[in-house]
Amino acid sequence: MDTNLLIVTALIATTVGLWATGKLPEYLTALLFFTFAMIFAVAPASVVFSGFASSAFWLVVSGYVIGIAIAKTGLAARVARVLAARLASSYPRMVFGTVGLSYALAFVMPSNMGRIALLMPIVLALADRTGFKQGRAGRTGLALAVGFGTFQLSASILPANVPNLVMAGAIEANYGLHLSYVPYLLLHAPVLGVLKGIALSVCVLILFRDSPDMATELEPASPFSPPEKRLAVILMATLVLWFTDSIHGIAPAWVGLFAACICLLPKVGFVSGEEFGKDVNHRTAIYVAAILGLAALAGQSGLGTVVGTALLRFAPLDPSASFLSFASIVGITTALNFIVTANGVPALFTPLANSLASASGLPLLTVLMIQVIGFSTPLLPYQASPIVVAIGMGKVPMMAAVRLGIALAAITFLVLLPIDYIWFGLLGWM
Repeated sequence: MDTNLLIVTALIATTVGLWATGKLPEYLTALLFFTFAMIFAVAPASVVFSGFASSAFWLVVSGYVIGIAIAKTGLAARVARVLAARLASSYPRMVFGTVGLSYALAFVMPSNMGRIALLMPIVLALADRTGFKQGRAGRTGLALAVGFGTFQLSASILPANVPNLVMAGAIEANYGLHLSYVPYLLLHAPVLGVLKGIALSVCVLILFRDSPDMATELEPASPFSPPEKRLAVILMATLVLWFTDSIHGIAPAWVGLFAACICLLPKVGFVSGEEFGKDVNHRTAIYVAAILGLAALAGQSGLGTVVGTALLRFAPLDPSASFLSFASIVGITTALNFIVTANGVPALFTPLANSLASASGLPLLTVLMIQVIGFSTPLLPYQASPIVVAIGMGKVPMMAAVRLGIALAAITFLVLLPIDYIWFGLLGWM
C-alpha cells in the first residue's frame, strides 16, 4: 500500500470501529471522519462529501419532514387506529403484521427511505395506541421491525432498493447481462423474503418481549380534518410518482423532496420552521452522509478492490465442494459490507465475480446472485443506511439494533444459507 491508502485504511477502520462500539456519538464520529479526511487530503472534497449530494441523503431529510407531517396532522393516528383494530389483539400479531406490511409495500414503492418515512410514524402511533410508550421493549421491537423488514426483505425484489439497482447496473456494465424481474423474484423471495421475514419476526419477539396494554380503548373514527385531507392528497400524488418513476424519469428522492417542500410551505404546509429545526433528526442525516462518503472513499482510493482481491486469495473456493464455495462467496460479500456498506458492495464485488466463478466452478450468474445474501444481511446498523434512519426516527437505542442485527445474521448464515443453497439447486442455478 502507498501512504495515502494506508491513511485511508486507518481512517476507515477507526470510523467503523467507533460506529460499531458506540464510544462516541455517531454524528460526532461522522464529523471527525469528514475532518480528518480533509486534513490529510486523502480524496477530493467531492468524494468525501459525496453523501450530501446523494439522493439517499435527501430522501432521509424529506422522509423526516413527511413523517412529522403525517404525525402532526393526525393521519398516522388514524391509520394506526385501523391497524390496531386488526393487530392489537397480541404482540406477535403486531410484529408479524408490521414485517408483512413492510415487505408488501416494497412491491409497489421503490424507495427504502420513502417506505420508512411512510411506515414509521404509523407504526409508532400504533405503539402509542396499544400502550407501548417510549422506552418499552415492544415499541423498540416494532420500530426495528420496520427498519430491518424494509431493508433486508426488499433485497428479494429487484427494483426495491439501492444495492439491487447498483448490482443490476454493474452486471450490465461488466458482463452485458440483464436481470429479469420474475426469475430474480422466484430465486430470492422464498428464502430472503418470506423465510427471512419469519426469522426477523421471531427474533423481535424473543429479543424484545412485551405485550400490548389491552386496556387501551379504540374510539370510533372521526371525519377527516382539512389538514388530513390535504396531506392525503399530497401523499397519494407522491406515491403515484414513486410508483411510476420508470415512466417519468424523476428519481424518488426528488419527488420526496418536492413533497417535503410542500409540507414546509407557510399556510399550505404542516411543518413549521421551528419544527423543522427541532424535530428533523439532523444527527442521523449527517451520519448517513458520512456512511455514503466512507463508501465512496473506499471505492475511489482502491481500498475496496485491495480487500476484495485479498479475500479472493484466502477464500476456500473448490469446484468439488460447491456448498463450501457458495458459503465462501457469501462470506466475501459480508466482509465487504464492513468496508463499503451495502450500497457499495455490488460495485466492488461484481467485477470480481468472473474470477470467483472460475475458482469455484459455479456459473457466473449464480455467483452474481449469491452476493444478494451477503449485502442484504448487515451485522451492524451503519452497514445499511435505511436501518440507521429507522433507528433515528424510532428513537431506538443503537445496541438494540446491534443485538437484532447479529441475531438475524446468525440465523441467516446458519439456517437460511443452507436452505438457499438447496433452493438454488432446485431451480437449476448450481
